[in-house]
Amino acid sequence: MEPNSLELKSLELKSLELKSVEAAGLARCPSAERIGFARLTTMAFDGTDLRPLRDQLISKVVAGTAGAGEGLDLSLITQLLGDKRAGIAIQAEVLAFHQLYRSPCSVEQPKLRVLALAAAIDMGGNTPIEFLLEGSAIELQTLYVVAGIELPVPLPDHDVAIVIASDSEECREALRKIDRAMSRWPRPLLNPPQLVRNLDRDKLHGLLCGIQGLDIPATACVTRAQLSEVAISNIGLADVAAELQFPIIVRPRGSHAGVGLAKIDNSVMIAQYLRDQPGQEFFISRFVDYAGHDGLFRNYRIALVDGRPYACHMAIADRWDIWYLNAGMAFSQSKRLEEERFMRTFDGDFALRHQGALAALVDRIGLDYFTIDCAENKDGELLIFEADNTAVVHNMDSPEVYPYKSPQMRKIFEAFAAMLYRRARHGQEHAA
Repeated sequence: MEPNSLELKSLELKSLELKSVEAAGLARCPSAERIGFARLTTMAFDGTDLRPLRDQLISKVVAGTAGAGEGLDLSLITQLLGDKRAGIAIQAEVLAFHQLYRSPCSVEQPKLRVLALAAAIDMGGNTPIEFLLEGSAIELQTLYVVAGIELPVPLPDHDVAIVIASDSEECREALRKIDRAMSRWPRPLLNPPQLVRNLDRDKLHGLLCGIQGLDIPATACVTRAQLSEVAISNIGLADVAAELQFPIIVRPRGSHAGVGLAKIDNSVMIAQYLRDQPGQEFFISRFVDYAGHDGLFRNYRIALVDGRPYACHMAIADRWDIWYLNAGMAFSQSKRLEEERFMRTFDGDFALRHQGALAALVDRIGLDYFTIDCAENKDGELLIFEADNTAVVHNMDSPEVYPYKSPQMRKIFEAFAAMLYRRARHGQEHAA
């Protein structure tokens, strides 16, 4: 049977599209399908027992019928079930033979193709971009940049790329590889690696220090040996960090969500702290008492999308070492009402009040997308705890308990998608 005119036209368009892809130095590469980070994390968040799915995937691995995507899903499930070491080991085995993965898309014919450049690290070490693309018409493929394997030539086809690896020791080689390839990258590339590398806590302090209306505590990276010397009073705290004096806060380098975080008032407490911490490198920072007039501490997460700030959450607690999961927000209607008010009035209140500091912060950091965890100090300045490109921004919270959150999250997701469309369109116009 002869093809009709519509079929011929479709074949011609596909041929032209393929030639365009090839001309750009790209290729249609086979990608492994997976359940993905967002779906599996949401299942765990909702209390779903992941062990039956884990056992099913293990059976397929043993039988030799598991695909690469299923292997990567097994790695994530294992981590979600609390066995980080085994999950990372599974991931390493899978990524050794396959590096490109496709996440579920909400439409059959995507309007945009995004290539995320990830590092081989634990589940919290890359931007959880699947959440940000939730419900969009955007196809996401993730290319893992792993040790001993160069970036593919030609690169997988995409309209826009984004680096999702973090500024952590495990990601350094991946960032270097991407950086070396940037000069020949055929499409717009967001969150370039040389800017991601500025986010570690000590470098961030140097980058943001001096911004009017912004307070970022002096931070230094010190070794276990240096802290041990301070603990036995062989040297003073000023000998390892000239800008610091007690009290300080200390945390293992690379830790997040309060893991290993402690307030240290004197050298004796350093010795006690080190007995419980096996790490070899630590960040120490100036302690800031940022309690409000009512004695409560308020911690904010703000997403910066293409230079514009968006409220992600507000945690309220009677403790300084606060993050959302230890603030008890689900058990306090008054706290949730304050968070709702914070989100509803954000543009005309918090963002307006700190407009200058936020604009200067965005300019110095320079990334297309990142988040900050922050507060307000007693002088009303924007107090920065952390800037990160891998913090979780999600829409998993119960709409019954948090009815105000879903509209706010969708606003962030729509802004993120709009940024990707805009950058891809600019890249096409520039190429033309």
